[in-house]
Amino acid sequence: MGWDYEDPNGGTQSSAARIASGAVGIVVAAGLAVLVLRPELMPWRDAGDTTPLAAETGRPSAAPSEEAFPDRPTLREPFKGSPALRWADGAAGIEPPAARATGWMSKAQVEDALKRTKEFLVAANLDPAVIKGGKPDAALKLIDPKQPEVRADLEKSLAKPTEANDPTSLFTRFSPKEVRPAGTVVKTRGRMTVEAGTGKDAGNVVIRTDYTFVYPVVKAAPGSDEVARTIVRRTLVVALPDPEEFEVTKGRLSLWEWNSDLANSACDVFDGFLHPQFDSDLMADPDAAPVGPEQDPYDRSKDLGASSQECGTVSRT
Repeated sequence: MGWDYEDPNGGTQSSAARIASGAVGIVVAAGLAVLVLRPELMPWRDAGDTTPLAAETGRPSAAPSEEAFPDRPTLREPFKGSPALRWADGAAGIEPPAARATGWMSKAQVEDALKRTKEFLVAANLDPAVIKGGKPDAALKLIDPKQPEVRADLEKSLAKPTEANDPTSLFTRFSPKEVRPAGTVVKTRGRMTVEAGTGKDAGNVVIRTDYTFVYPVVKAAPGSDEVARTIVRRTLVVALPDPEEFEVTKGRLSLWEWNSDLANSACDVFDGFLHPQFDSDLMADPDAAPVGPEQDPYDRSKDLGASSQECGTVSRT
């Protein structure tokens, strides 16, 4: 799914928003393993390395290793059994590269653009009010009004979401009637690059981002303590056109393209929210188990555009 916008100065701006492999649920076999061998009753077992990872500077060569019997998440430790346990907390995981003069922009201008790009990612994916279903006003305000179609389409998607225009393609929101965050931490990992545009992007400075966010949640009902995790990977291309050649608004961002992969979120519901599935849901209704190609949502070694367009299952959450 995607949209192309005619640039008022000529050319086309491509803003492709894809919900790839909107995978739901936890593989049933993993749930059975937990019922047979409870990790907390295996004192000889290594609980796993919790040493924080160094910042990601390039595409990983492989997915993180998987534990045979991963720990189950709890309200106190919602990232137990997940590679995200070693990831940075929230905005600390979004580390812009060192600024340098690039294209038409000075070092100071690049530094400001990187800062604003981080602000957008935080506002779109880490703002507690947005995660709880609120409108991402701070993120929307960062979009250049000279890109009116982009802002208008996003506003429309928030007001009346559809399969073709769903705000979860760019913003992370859960329905407060359905779930609430398990704690205050979202784990984050990824990278950001900046370069002078070439070819169709000539005249622009281009910032590319690729981040994965891990959200632990519990059901909204009072007293709920079963933790599920939804993993969201997003790529975003931000363009900074040369104001000598294009009409732009200082201090704003032009969103050129975005893609997303949503793991453990219903892929057949388009109401503007993510909908995680819990182990208890599968126990209550085994027929609700997802089907389709299996993917590892923690595998950042593959290009997001290469992901399956089908709904599928996740190998772990």
